[in-house]
Amino acid sequence: MPQALERAEGCWAWVVLLASMVAQGLSLGFPTCIGIFFTELQQEFQASNSQTSWFPSILTAMLHAGGPLCSILVGRFGCRATVMLGGVLASLGMVASSFCRTLSQLYLAAGFFTGLGLCFSFQSTITVLGFYFTRRRALANALASVGVSLGITLWPLLARHLLEDLGWRGTFLVFGGVFLHCCVCGAILRPVATSVAPETRESPSLPSKTPAPGRLAACGQVILRYLAFDILWHNAGYRVFTLGVTWMILGFPLPHVFLVPYAMQHGVDEHKAALLISIIGFSNIFLRPMAGLVAGRQDVASYRKYLFSLAVLLNGLTNLVCTVSADFRVLVGYCLVYSVSMSVVGALFFQVLMDVVPMERFSRALGLCTILESICILISPPMAGFVLDNTDSNFSYVFYMSGFFLISAALYMGGSFCALRKKERQGGQAKEGAAITEAAPERALMVEGTDTSEKRLCTEVMYVTSV
Repeated sequence: MPQALERAEGCWAWVVLLASMVAQGLSLGFPTCIGIFFTELQQEFQASNSQTSWFPSILTAMLHAGGPLCSILVGRFGCRATVMLGGVLASLGMVASSFCRTLSQLYLAAGFFTGLGLCFSFQSTITVLGFYFTRRRALANALASVGVSLGITLWPLLARHLLEDLGWRGTFLVFGGVFLHCCVCGAILRPVATSVAPETRESPSLPSKTPAPGRLAACGQVILRYLAFDILWHNAGYRVFTLGVTWMILGFPLPHVFLVPYAMQHGVDEHKAALLISIIGFSNIFLRPMAGLVAGRQDVASYRKYLFSLAVLLNGLTNLVCTVSADFRVLVGYCLVYSVSMSVVGALFFQVLMDVVPMERFSRALGLCTILESICILISPPMAGFVLDNTDSNFSYVFYMSGFFLISAALYMGGSFCALRKKERQGGQAKEGAAITEAAPERALMVEGTDTSEKRLCTEVMYVTSV
């Protein structure tokens, strides 16, 4: 018996939104608490800053790099099965990591498998929201991102509490059980009726005389199908957004990884240092819905790209505060201002991507964007760790590096979006001028006609056109 499809913008859409909120809190909120284990892991495995930094970088990179594979699974099995598979993978990865004896094993278990599972859970919920919500899509994305804020608030507090009582191995084992809740969230994601027409099955055609493509060519076709290289080449707005975000990611995750070690190095208590990340998350609980409401207004819709660029610029300038002072009160103020820009970036990221790319291509566009981000995420923390190892653990250089990437990305995206908008206006004016030029001879010929009915018809047409 076929299962009935849910209606978009219906009552069940809000239940799906709640499930997406929880799933995003479990997946996207988790990497922010890795900095709490940074010193413990460094002492346990007797590793340098750059070696230890590979663990959060691999985890976060897989959280984004699995986008194309997630797109294939969503297209083949649907969002529900993909989210549940992600919960199982994340749980198994954390359970296995609690028994690791080397950093290499930790990279594979908690980095690769847990990151891939979190990717499946996170990106599938983003995709399903695009189908469940049409008119309120900006609000839905903002409310779902509140789950990320809750995760950022609760994960560090839970991690610090469990670390004191169970150690990092016992904490990772408990985290494995927590990630199984993604399976519950996935079970709620019922299929939704969409306006996209189903593909018609064609009658079997006669065998072609042309030789079948080789394995390499077939692999290339699959890559081009599921990665949006064609969109990247032909869509200038998507190209600007993807390149700008990819460059931005080189600096964006660094405060989440190094803020807690930086505070502890300057004498801040361990609990207060963990509280800094929670302050960022708690502020985002209120700021992200507000940013979503503002972004959802019709009079603001055309300026979302510029608001996103401005938020990235503010985020980069804020990171320079940490280079001035490491006092706890200064760091609290830094976290409050940082959370403002972070909330706008989080609320507008997917909405801007949906604005520049049609919804039927969103999954592919998101997959390519995230896999490019993952490359930067993979090298960013180890690069910062290398800087720390060669500067006697001077964290100021890390925040300088973060600010540089963010500020330059913001200037590039803002300037490019303005140039594209100016080019579109000039193209529209040129088209209007060409249309007027083509219509002028026709009107002149109709006026010069001798038949009165033709003249009367000309007058009526001119009147309707002016209206």
